[in-house]
Order: sequence, then C-alpha cells, then structure tokens
Amino acid sequence: MRWTSLRLRLVVVFALVALTAAVSASGIAYWLNRNTVLDRTQNAVLKDFRKSLEDSTRSLPLRPRCAELRDAARQMAGGPQNYAVLLIGVDSAGKDCVVTTNEDLLTPTSVPASLRTAVNAVRPIDESNSYPHHLYWQRTVIGDTPYLLAGAKVIGGGPTGYLMKSLATERQDLNSLAWSLGIATALALVGSALLAQAAATTVLRPVQRLGHAARQLGEGRLDTRLRVTGTDELADLSRTFNRTAERLEQRVEELSAREASSRRFVADMSHELRTPLTAITAVSEVLEEEADSLDPMIAPAVQLVVSETRRLNDLVENLMEVTRFDAGTARLVLDDVDVADQVTACIDARAWLDAVHLDADRGIVARLDPRRLDVILANLIGNALKHGGSPVRVSVHTEDVPDGGARVRTGGPAGPDGLDGPAAPDGPGADGGPGGPDLPVGGSPAEGPSRAGGGDLVIRVRDHGPGIPQEVLPHVFDRFYKASASRPRSEGSGLGLSIALENAHIHGGEITAANLPEGGAVFTLRLPMDASLLVQDGRRDGGVTRGHEGDRGASRAADEGTEDDR
Repeated sequence: MRWTSLRLRLVVVFALVALTAAVSASGIAYWLNRNTVLDRTQNAVLKDFRKSLEDSTRSLPLRPRCAELRDAARQMAGGPQNYAVLLIGVDSAGKDCVVTTNEDLLTPTSVPASLRTAVNAVRPIDESNSYPHHLYWQRTVIGDTPYLLAGAKVIGGGPTGYLMKSLATERQDLNSLAWSLGIATALALVGSALLAQAAATTVLRPVQRLGHAARQLGEGRLDTRLRVTGTDELADLSRTFNRTAERLEQRVEELSAREASSRRFVADMSHELRTPLTAITAVSEVLEEEADSLDPMIAPAVQLVVSETRRLNDLVENLMEVTRFDAGTARLVLDDVDVADQVTACIDARAWLDAVHLDADRGIVARLDPRRLDVILANLIGNALKHGGSPVRVSVHTEDVPDGGARVRTGGPAGPDGLDGPAAPDGPGADGGPGGPDLPVGGSPAEGPSRAGGGDLVIRVRDHGPGIPQEVLPHVFDRFYKASASRPRSEGSGLGLSIALENAHIHGGEITAANLPEGGAVFTLRLPMDASLLVQDGRRDGGVTRGHEGDRGASRAADEGTEDDR
C-alpha cells in the first residue's frame, strides 16, 4: 500500500479511533477496579484494626506495663489481616513504652509526622463530631512496596496504636489487570485494522472498478460500462458514469459521422471538380497559346483565367491529398532512394538550380517513398524561395539514433498567410526544434555509401530572409492559416506545408522550423533511413506498398499525391 493511498488512510484512521477508544475504556476500567480493590482492602483492614485495638486495650489498665502492651500488640497482629502493629503508651512509672511486632518495618520513626500529628490531635466535640480522636490512614511506598499506614488513639485514655499493612498482593492483582487490559487493547487495535481493511476493500473495490473503467474510456473504449448493484452513493456514482459514457459515445458517434460526411463531401467535391477542371485547363492552355494573337484588351483577362485555373487545379489536388490523409488511406510506396539524386531531381524539375545551393554527398541511400519525398522537398524549397530570401541552402546528412531511443513526432508550427509555406509579411520561420538556432545548417560528409538502416536522414532547408514572425510560429503547419487578415489571397493553396508534414509523419518522421540568430529561417526534415522498419514494428498506422520503379505507376494512379508544381 502506498503511503498516500486511500486504503492505508482508512486503516490508519480506523486504528487510531479504535486505539483511542480502547485506551480510554481500559484506563477507566483500570481506575475503577483499582479504587475498588484498594478501598475494599483498606476498609477491611481499618475495620479489623479498630475492633482489635478496642478489644485488646479494654482489659488493659490506664497505664499498662510494656509487657502488657507487647502482648496486646501481638494479639492484634495475629489477626486475619496480617499487619504489623505499633503501640505507644505510658506505664505506671510515667515512662514511655513503645512496642512493635516488626522492628524492621514499623517503628515510631517510620510513622510520618503528618499522621502522628493527626492521630494525636484533639478535636472539639460538637453536634457534628462526637469523639475527640479519630482513625487516620495514608498510603506510602517503602522500598518499592506499597503499604497502608493507619493510626488511632484510645478514647478515654490508653495507648496509641499504629498499623502497617502491605499492599503488594493488591498491586500484583492490579498489574495483572493492567496486562489484561493492555492485551485487550492490542487485540482491539488488530481487530480494528482488519475491520478497516475489510471496509476499505468493500468501499474501494467499486472505486477501483470506476478508475479502471475511466482509464478504458480515456483510451477510446467508449462502450465501457460498469455493473451497478445496490442503492448507495457508489452505485449512484456508477450509474452517473454509465450515463456519461453513453452520452459521450453517442456524441462521438455523431461527430464521427459528421466528420466522415465532411470528408466524403470534400472528396466527392474534389473528384467532381476534376472533370470540368480538365476541360477548363485544356481551354485555358489553348487561350494561353493564342495569347499573342488576341486583342491587347483581352490578353490580361486571358492570363488571369489561365493563372486562376492553375491555382484552382492545385487546390483541388491538394484537397484530395488532405482527404486521403484524414481518411487514413494514404499509402507508402517504398524504394531505395539516393537522397542527393532525389534532391537534385526535385530542384532541376522546377528550374531552381540557379537559386538553390545543395550540400549533400552522394551515396546516402534511404528506403523511402520517392514521390512523397519529392512533395516534401518541393514545398519546403519552394516556400523558402517564395517567402524567404536567397540564397536557399539545402543540406543533407545522417544521424545515428541511440539504441532503445524513440523518435518523437513533434508537429511543428504551421503555415503562415495561407501560402504553401512560411509566407508572412516578414517571411518564414518557426518555434524551435531540431532545426533551431543551435543546430548547424551544413551537413556532415558521409564516409562511403550509407545504406538504409537504423539512423535518421536529416534534410535542412535554410533561407536568408527576415525569418518567421513570433506570432506566426505556432501556426506554420496549420491548414489555410493566414498570417495577415489583410492578405486573404495568395498564390499558394495554403495546404503545402501541412501536406509536407503529413507526408513526413506517414514515414514516421517530422518537420520542424526555427529562426536563426544570424537571420533567416530553417526547416528541418527528419526521416528514418528505413521507413519499413517502423511499419514492421507496428509504430505507424498507415499502410506501405513495397515496390520498385516499374510498378510505381499503378500505385500513383490509386494514390495521387500533392506535387508542388502542379
């Protein structure tokens, strides 16, 4: 049991209450029994002493001889109470006579002065007091043994008598009683602890079931219900939990149905738009080819139609790709990729060779989806060129992952201003991460060809622009995010960076963004060298299709991606 557990606290509280009650009851019982035992013994002894003193001195002369006093003392001590007797008198010659039945125990010096004074004191006779002398007693301890001391003076003249009675037997009886009460208290404490354990188990079992059900509910098992028995408060709590879980399940089902309906609507809409867009695109291409022969007044309108048609086509394709990610139908088509060749091909296909500086050693081979890697690179480099500042530098290197280390997916900030990247009034950037200011931009050279393995592929895209505004950093990868309300329109679809991030996630990787102290923004793409290892380990939900360039065409037809230059 933990020190902070409710079970332990219940046991401790029960034990403390039982201990307090048992100690109080035992103390009261001991006190009452002690007084009863001592009073009974004391009364019996004093009554016997009074009677013996009266009987023994009745036949003695007013001034008895010492021998007569000694015989009287022995007669008094020989009674059933077995106490020592001390008699003090004055003989006929006027001399003091002191006799005792136990010279080692009871002598005139062993009688306390307070008792002697009280015994010898003469009290005035009145209506409330009929005798000048009374019997006095007190308890004392001599040599660790308790004794009862008593004294009285014979009325009308005669000796003064004292007795000393040992109370060792009574003390032994009281000690036995104390031990019995102590054992009873300990048994009561143990019984209360067992009772508390049983009560805690009875109370906490429903609470534990409720906690287990709450954890299952938190893990997504919305059909979790509790078995309810009884009519107490815990049963009411279980019923409340069941009602809450039922309503939550209904609400989630409604929201899931609405979300699925929304995804179907976007997918159907995008699919239905492709046919008319194909016709419009063909017509716009014809108009673009004939632009030189058109009336100068019409040419600007034709160019606007052509550009907006291309923009609309890009938006539809991006929406279809986003719909596939949301629906979980996006699939990887893995192949061995020479990363340097892939980056070079991406830059060359878009005519960016003059604007981009590549720092990558050839021979770095990773097992990835080439088409999705191209989408990521096209979006990152294109945004750096469009919204950052030249020159743009792309560096490629690998990093080892420690044994037992886990890649942590950190969805970085989201896209500014509705552009396909960090477009903002001031340019791109982000909120730190592996590509933050403390990380170098240049890649470390590889020693020989690096095959797909257990390390990470790290690609950094850096520009020399003003960087990303701080208020934009948390939203760099959001869909359709606009950094400025006064710039609702932009050349991009606003989905480029979010699609790039999803493509990184489906590989088991991540993209982060940061501003550099010397200026400019850096986007860092981190992917596993072999994405198939993550799939085999069950660390990704998306599917993987393994193939080569020969069968990639059919896969593209079934799973079209988002190309930056579409």
